[in-house]
Amino acid sequence: MENRVSSPVATDLARSAVVDPAHLGDIQGAWGRLPVRELAPRRSWRGRLAALAVVAGPGLLAMVADNDAGGIATYAEAGQDHGSRLLWLLLLLLPVLIVNQEMAARLGAVSGVGHTRLILARFGRFWSALALGDLVVLCGLTLVTEFIGVRIAAGLLGLPARPAVVLSGAALLAATLSGSFRRWERVMYLLIAVDIAIIPLGILGGGGHAGVRDLLVPGIGGPDPDAAVLLIALAGTTIAPWQMFLQQSLVVDKRITPRWLGYERVETVVGAVLMVAGAAVVMTATAAAFSGTPLAGHFSDAGAVAQGIGARLGGAARTLFAVVLLDGALLGGMAVTLAASYACSEMAGARHSLHRAPLRAPVFYGIIAVTIAGAAGVALLPGVAPGMLTVLVQALAGVLLPSATIFLLLLSNDTQVLGPWVNPPWLNWVASTVVAGMLLLSMLLVITSLHESIPLAPLSAALGTLTLAGLLAAGVLTGWGRRAWARAEFLDTARPAGIRVVGGGELVVLPPRSRPVSRLAQRRRRWRTPPLDELARPPLTRGRLMGMVALRIYLVGAVCVVALRGVQAVLGR
Repeated sequence: MENRVSSPVATDLARSAVVDPAHLGDIQGAWGRLPVRELAPRRSWRGRLAALAVVAGPGLLAMVADNDAGGIATYAEAGQDHGSRLLWLLLLLLPVLIVNQEMAARLGAVSGVGHTRLILARFGRFWSALALGDLVVLCGLTLVTEFIGVRIAAGLLGLPARPAVVLSGAALLAATLSGSFRRWERVMYLLIAVDIAIIPLGILGGGGHAGVRDLLVPGIGGPDPDAAVLLIALAGTTIAPWQMFLQQSLVVDKRITPRWLGYERVETVVGAVLMVAGAAVVMTATAAAFSGTPLAGHFSDAGAVAQGIGARLGGAARTLFAVVLLDGALLGGMAVTLAASYACSEMAGARHSLHRAPLRAPVFYGIIAVTIAGAAGVALLPGVAPGMLTVLVQALAGVLLPSATIFLLLLSNDTQVLGPWVNPPWLNWVASTVVAGMLLLSMLLVITSLHESIPLAPLSAALGTLTLAGLLAAGVLTGWGRRAWARAEFLDTARPAGIRVVGGGELVVLPPRSRPVSRLAQRRRRWRTPPLDELARPPLTRGRLMGMVALRIYLVGAVCVVALRGVQAVLGR
């Protein structure tokens, strides 16, 4: 049934950037409902935990779903070929992931519109078409790898591959067709719960054999002509561009407003920690299974990894790896499908909400159906290489990440969109460090593809040092920024009752004040993004335009290099 808009909701719709009435109203989550008009802060821990349970969902799904079939294959390759020597990269990427996703969640909560629509409104059709093209290509290829993962997992579990792929595609489609965000979210929580099977897999793998050196010292761990691909694939699968598109759209569709943004930040951090911990378990379990064996350093695909785990750690570990692979493929398939459908619907101006029945949002659900059917068909084609090709898709995500992060950074500093919610200076430093680090990684891929004799260990150490230095600098600026922010934004500060000496030596008794009054907090309570068509376009200076064009030209070249490596992988070279 079509969502009916009450007069208060219609008033909110008229004075905000929200375009779909389905994105306004009470928050309806898997664990309950939060009234749209609840403005008072919750004081008790019980009330806060209840609110967190209702708000949670967008961040958890966007994070945990990133441990998909392609991600598991990439982490398994790192463990089989390099042991636990690449755990430092996961540790380094964790705060970067949290920062990126927090910006996306904040944009969604404050503006009430998705990422693609914001890019369209602020930068025009040309740049939004490029951003959407990047996303659609990446999501389509990623979805193919998810169904390849289903095919491999089915074989490991003794199930026929073709029916398993067809049934998985039908299950993904059915999960979205209920016309209820709450029912869809409950299905996602069920898949997230199954992902807990990764814990006993880690136990069977010996709980991990990583030392402090593996966590803190950058290194590759041995000669490998494909190590540059693996490095950027690890970054691309840990911080995938589709994650920011997906989380922002889910925050909008779930009707999360700035009132509940603190809870959304908490679940984003929890989801990021769970995702990185799961990745570390896969890497260390694989390292334990292949350490000292002839297969160490000879990754082929996730199926061979499962067989090696079974031979070394037992049949239970093999089965658990297959279950985690299948569950990750389903979660990842749902995530990338929704990310692409939300983005395309936003670009087309079509209704896009899981609160709507399929007949009320035909474009949105039609894109989901076509994407699933097409990707499943490609995955079933004979001769599709499941190993290196799957990792190369994650490398493509890493190559495209700088472009996506730059748009995210520009929007997060757009005062007309976010007003008092724009990034503080330290956050811009972190995001800029991310862009620089990913560009250096992609340059490493391009250079080593052209000159394979270049040693990677010194370059990877220099890369880790540079990125870590940027993050440390951001941490120093954080403390300075907080002090400056407090001086600029607080009208008054809390002070106890007592006697103070003022000018001339006069003693004055000051009354107690329980809480600081923040001008910033007051402005944030009142701010929602105005209708986007009322906002003036941000000036595109010559320097900014030249930088964006140069980045695009470079990324096209880097994508061509990844595509060439993919062709070579398919041809078996």
